[in-house]
Amino acid sequence: MPAAVPVAGGTDLMASVNAGLLRPAALVGLGRINEIRGWQYQDGHALLGAGLTHARMGRPDFAALIPALAAAARAAGPPQIRNAGTLGGNIATAAPTGDALPVLAALEAILVIHGPGGSRREIPVSHLLAGREMLRPGELIGFVRVPLLHAPQVFLKATGRTGPGRAVASVGLVLDPARRGVRCAIGAVAPMPLRPLEAEQWVASLIDWDGERTLAPEALEAFGEYVAAACVPDQGEPVAPGVLHLRRTVAVLARRALGRALTS
Repeated sequence: MPAAVPVAGGTDLMASVNAGLLRPAALVGLGRINEIRGWQYQDGHALLGAGLTHARMGRPDFAALIPALAAAARAAGPPQIRNAGTLGGNIATAAPTGDALPVLAALEAILVIHGPGGSRREIPVSHLLAGREMLRPGELIGFVRVPLLHAPQVFLKATGRTGPGRAVASVGLVLDPARRGVRCAIGAVAPMPLRPLEAEQWVASLIDWDGERTLAPEALEAFGEYVAAACVPDQGEPVAPGVLHLRRTVAVLARRALGRALTS
């Protein structure tokens, strides 16, 4: 049945079905493929199975491995969503508010995609999220390869209300001391996570990578404003109050994320 739709947790797919937006001819359950439900180590990377649930990624042993992704998994919603929703589903659905997406973008994760006849290819997660490359007929996301940086990383999000909820804005930020770099991705403000590359390069040049790795409050404040201006641009004059509020939210998230990473 070529028109069959693969389903893992179903938290997004079944919502579309229930809303009348999707009527699949058939569903193919992926829940019994044990190989994609765990992770393994491979040449300084973690090879994460696409079937990993948010609940599993939120546990302490995984948090010791990739802290920002664990934090995003714990923020993914109420327990019933975290118990069912999967890493691969978060990527394949590519909803702007997907909590794992800015973290994967900041980590520069690579997707391992399996297809018919045993075919296999690898693409950066950012290429799929940006629509530069798409899943072909019969292909599935099998694994996500993430570098193990052994360095501070942070995930933060603002929901506009208390408790777990859909992000108004989110940030994934990682330090990469080996490359003397800061990588930051902003989620929920655009159809895909945004990387403020100039802001990353600017703030990385200010950090004493061989010393205390501290920044003055003014530099943290400037970094937040730099990220916000890059990711939430003006939309004409005068700037709408909603745009100003979103820009302030992004600035605060970016500033706090970098501050926490530098003091971890």
